[in-house]
Amino acid sequence: MDLVPAPEEPLKQPLKSVLGPPTAKVMAEHLGLHTVGDLLHHYPRRYEERGQLTHLADLPMDEHVTVVAQVADARLHTFASARAPRGKGQRLEVTITDGNGRLQLVFFGNGVHKPHKDLLPGTSAMFAGKVSLFNRRLQLAHPAYELLRGDTEEAVETWAGALIPIYPATAKLESWKIGKALQLVLPSAQDAIDPLPDSLRDGRGLVSLPEALLKIHRPHTKADIEDARSRLKWDEAFVLQVALARRRHADAQLPAVPRRPLPDGLLTAFDDRLPFTLTDGQQKVSKEIFDDLATDHPMHRLLQGEVGSGKTMVALRAMLATVDAGGQAAMLAPTEVLAQQHHRSVVEMMGELAEGGMLGGVEHATKVVVLTGSMGTAARRQALLDLVTGEAGIVIGTHALIEDKVQFHDLGLVVVDEQHRFGVEQRDALRGKGKQPPHLLVMTATPIPRTVAMTVFGDLETSVLDQLPAGRSPIASHVVPAADKPHFLARAWERVREEVENGHQAYVVCPRIGDEEDDPKKAAKKKAAEAAGDDAEKRPALAVLEVADHLAKGPLQGLRVEVLHGRMHPDDKDAVMRRFAAGETQVLVATTVIEVGVNVPNATAMVIMDADRFGVSQLHQLRGRVGRGSAAGLCLLVTEMPEASPARQRLNAVASTLDGFELSRIDLEQRREGDVLGQAQSGARTSLKVLAVIEDEEIIAEAREEATTLVATDPDLQALPGLRTALDALLDEEREQYLEKG
Repeated sequence: MDLVPAPEEPLKQPLKSVLGPPTAKVMAEHLGLHTVGDLLHHYPRRYEERGQLTHLADLPMDEHVTVVAQVADARLHTFASARAPRGKGQRLEVTITDGNGRLQLVFFGNGVHKPHKDLLPGTSAMFAGKVSLFNRRLQLAHPAYELLRGDTEEAVETWAGALIPIYPATAKLESWKIGKALQLVLPSAQDAIDPLPDSLRDGRGLVSLPEALLKIHRPHTKADIEDARSRLKWDEAFVLQVALARRRHADAQLPAVPRRPLPDGLLTAFDDRLPFTLTDGQQKVSKEIFDDLATDHPMHRLLQGEVGSGKTMVALRAMLATVDAGGQAAMLAPTEVLAQQHHRSVVEMMGELAEGGMLGGVEHATKVVVLTGSMGTAARRQALLDLVTGEAGIVIGTHALIEDKVQFHDLGLVVVDEQHRFGVEQRDALRGKGKQPPHLLVMTATPIPRTVAMTVFGDLETSVLDQLPAGRSPIASHVVPAADKPHFLARAWERVREEVENGHQAYVVCPRIGDEEDDPKKAAKKKAAEAAGDDAEKRPALAVLEVADHLAKGPLQGLRVEVLHGRMHPDDKDAVMRRFAAGETQVLVATTVIEVGVNVPNATAMVIMDADRFGVSQLHQLRGRVGRGSAAGLCLLVTEMPEASPARQRLNAVASTLDGFELSRIDLEQRREGDVLGQAQSGARTSLKVLAVIEDEEIIAEAREEATTLVATDPDLQALPGLRTALDALLDEEREQYLEKG
């Protein structure tokens, strides 16, 4: 039967037929807008009140801005130049003001005639252009402008509202042109079909969708904007949560083999050997996982825990429980280095329990194999054989595990380490290797605020490990302001020396590798930047190769310094890491390749150069590499940013707390969520436009409850054609696949 109700059609109309091909083409290419509905959902970024300007002091560099202001002064200058040697060059300088600040506009050459006529002192207009710096002053060069005279019917109509919507625009399409296009399609808003159930809308006092669209594009008061935004936020939160609730509902219908550990089998034997007791957090999370494993539909759980909170121990116990119950467990790691490291630490933790089938193996023991792309043929053949016969209960590997050749005897549990590095297809391919869908445990060391977890990983139940195991040391973090206080940097290198003299090791992290000169494009770009005399802010980020050289010849002379970065041959990387782990290298100068999972308990100090060029969460991840042993850790964040800059506030936040969840909130509030979904999903079309994942925590939590209740009673949404249509728009091809495979 035809599920798409007929009245929806006006919103499906291609923009080409309404706005004409040239405008429609720019909208499609630069803004991703194709239909009338797409344009109606292209909301204003903010609103200008007549004669009010983005405060001129707040204009961001290098961004396209739209300002509403009055011309204060306009002067035409003539000058001599290579192109106009006889003093015939013309430059028009116009100063505009919003009553608080002033901004310079400049026009050159033949482009001066029209603005010279139009922009007389006293004229009000909207100006759009890219903010640049000239002679230390902000200016707009050749801005587009639209006079606010209001002498024609259309202009009076368009500018009558006191609030002028400013749209996310591009150089090819100014905000007011988008505004004019919207005036043309706005009547179609009446045909928008409401995805929210009436009961939900009435219960929460939300305006209808057509009314919300009218109010967001043509508000008469600030209250109109508020009404519209509250309503549109609910749409975004609710439709997404319904998609995730349907996913969870469908998963709950799948069959799985329950895996319950034997009363005194492998897991008990393992627990008895542990030289320490599990933390309360580990016990609580293990119980959640064991309860899930015992059910007859697949577990889908996200295990979040700080670096070093003991996630691997929890995952290993789940794997042992699965082996106890006659199944096999596979752990998927993002890199070979990590797969090898997990394998070493699992075998170490299990001791003789990992020697199944060998002499010296004990009762209940199983075999733990590793499988990576670079293994030799014989070792690989043996590993594959152990998997297909069921001899190996546990396998740890990279995506080599997913290849067709790999067959399992009875795959019961898949553990994925560091979710964001794995495509959904890969998770899915591994799940397809079970006779029935295996249970799934996803581990991440990136702390994710609750609402982001509900939005991004909404198809997974979440467990959080938030206490560090006994014996982990605190990490002291300090900001080193290299520009304001150069002696602090000198002291930082002395501290590194002291750590090494005490028998410890140190990391120095840099944002760049430093051999980019071979790349002609990058070299040309660098030359251009130097020629333009860009400020210190634009200097290239510090590079591993240069810094290592400088340290070995200068402040850390006499210490054994080595480098590690992503462009090295894998064997060389492994060799460097092994020497560092063995304590032969005292200082490792590296890029963020060390961010994921390299465990060297003897490394106690980390110096992060140009720390302002890293994100908050990334700094926190990096810092987690030190203080992994019994000695206290030290992390120094080196920056040249001035005290008052937002970058310094970010670094101060990192230095002031070790709570990753707190930091991830700060990170999101500062970056906005960009498209949090985009990073974890295919991101097609769902950029959240009005929903802010952190601020709108309550809406997301409520939408999740409403969605779960709704889907439980009507999983196919028979009664809600409007919601079905909205879901189809959200789940276009790629995302449908994403959620299918989630």
